[in-house]
Amino acid sequence: MIQYKTKEEIEKIRKAALLVSKTLGMLAKEIKPGVTGLQLDKLAEEFIRDHGAKPGFLGLYGFPNTLCISPNEQVVHGIPTDRPFEEGDIVSIDCGVLLDGYYGDQAYTFTVGEVKPEVQKLLDITKESLYRGIAKMKRGNRVGHIGHAIQNHVEPHGYGVVRELVGHGLGRTMHEDPQVPNYGRPGSGKKLKDGLVLAIEPMINMGTHRIIQYPDGWTIKTADGLPSAHFEHDVALINGKPEILSTFYYIYEALGLPLGEEDEFRRNPDKWKM
Repeated sequence: MIQYKTKEEIEKIRKAALLVSKTLGMLAKEIKPGVTGLQLDKLAEEFIRDHGAKPGFLGLYGFPNTLCISPNEQVVHGIPTDRPFEEGDIVSIDCGVLLDGYYGDQAYTFTVGEVKPEVQKLLDITKESLYRGIAKMKRGNRVGHIGHAIQNHVEPHGYGVVRELVGHGLGRTMHEDPQVPNYGRPGSGKKLKDGLVLAIEPMINMGTHRIIQYPDGWTIKTADGLPSAHFEHDVALINGKPEILSTFYYIYEALGLPLGEEDEFRRNPDKWKM
């Protein structure tokens, strides 16, 4: 059952989402060769608790850490380890927080130093597909419009769209209805209405869409061992249009990258500075 949110609830989700965004921005400065996932996990937990929130993933369904850290061929749900990152790695970091009774949830795939051009293209196309999907989160559309926009953007490049893992509703629980696949047909799925909050998160593989789970019961990797990319935003449907509640701006500030790609999805482009 879909839980539509009030204006007040959406603002609480926004604050939780922005704390996740700030956490990822803090981590962006630390990701370099020689750093380990466990080091980042410790920093993230301390940062979240210092800001009056709880790590959203720690203990959720029994997950043992604050961050899901998934390098290279790992798709999602990677458990942080003491393996140092190496030049040329890519590292997906998925983070959640629980603040004032509501969850925020966001992911970004970082580069460690310079990466191969074909890997950078995968990251670029996957992030582009995220915004293609967000643009279809409009009143009267259906969930299938979002997935179709993502799928239609990435598959012409020969990439695989993971089928078994999807985006989701977000609110008082981390995973709410509806599920939001990254593939689909326009006109299929639940109709989108004002008050809906979704975590939209394309998980795109350089090769096959098929995946394998590690014996640890959590980590998911590509079946062919090729890299995978993952980007995620929290988005609310307000007055018929999508509004991004999270932001990559803190990451871009930390890395010296251009700002502004999210502005079309904000009534107030400076809202992310809350």
